[in-house]
Amino acid sequence: MKSEFKTKLIQHILNKKNGEKGFTLIELLVVIIIIGILAAIALPSFLNQASKARQSEAKTYVGSLNRGQQAYYLEKQQFAPSLATLAVGVALTTANYGYTTGFDTTSGALVAGKNQSTVTSVAIPGASQNTPGALAGAATSNLKGYIGGVSISTPTGSNEATSLATLCEQNLAPVNSPAATALYTTSSALTFAAASAPACTITGPAVPSTSIQ
Repeated sequence: MKSEFKTKLIQHILNKKNGEKGFTLIELLVVIIIIGILAAIALPSFLNQASKARQSEAKTYVGSLNRGQQAYYLEKQQFAPSLATLAVGVALTTANYGYTTGFDTTSGALVAGKNQSTVTSVAIPGASQNTPGALAGAATSNLKGYIGGVSISTPTGSNEATSLATLCEQNLAPVNSPAATALYTTSSALTFAAASAPACTITGPAVPSTSIQ
């Protein structure tokens, strides 16, 4: 009886020790490798989503500048020459972008007797890292640039001039293309016409941009 009790006691102690046994070194290495693989898969997606979140700021602000310029023209029969004059609450620079708006005096009169009939608003990635007012984009930025255009045009089939707006998104961020900063000049990013809304530059020497609004 005592012998049987001793045997069961020893067996119970051994089972308890086996139950408390932790991971082996190989098991730990396997777990670490799996975690590393999952992180490598998830990280690019996470970074992409973070960039999109920051870019949504630029889309919203440039869209607001477009609408602000349309409202300003409706009231004053001219476009605002600067952010300060437009006064729609968009800062010159933020943590991610620099902003500017104004008419291009070299664009010509799209409507007879009307000068300064086009205006552009630009979100320049990384500009906040430079001297305010210069708004030179950061060539290493991984954020896309945005440019909005408003023109006073007479649509085909209509006899009345109206303000038409377009919002363009850069296809590539500056970090992915040396020519990306070409978007920030009106002539290379937008095409104005007398009978239609401004059009984004899809081909040409500048980095292509796509209309998103």
